[in-house]
Amino acid sequence: MIHIIGYTALGINLFSMTMKNIFLLRVLSLIANFIYLIYGILLNAPPFIIGCGIAIIIHGFHLFKLRKSKKGGC
Repeated sequence: MIHIIGYTALGINLFSMTMKNIFLLRVLSLIANFIYLIYGILLNAPPFIIGCGIAIIIHGFHLFKLRKSKKGGC
């Protein structure tokens, strides 16, 4: 049952890689990594927790920069 969470994250992550829009790619990757983080917590798997936590911060930072550059360019 727990693995359904992991497969959901995997599906979202793979789908995000098909995006041409970088903003949408980042949003979907952020969501996938958040789900992977939950999956890692449920499995008590520190590599998942650490890696996905870092990925969430990186995607969040880039999303913030994209939003900021859009507002500044308008």
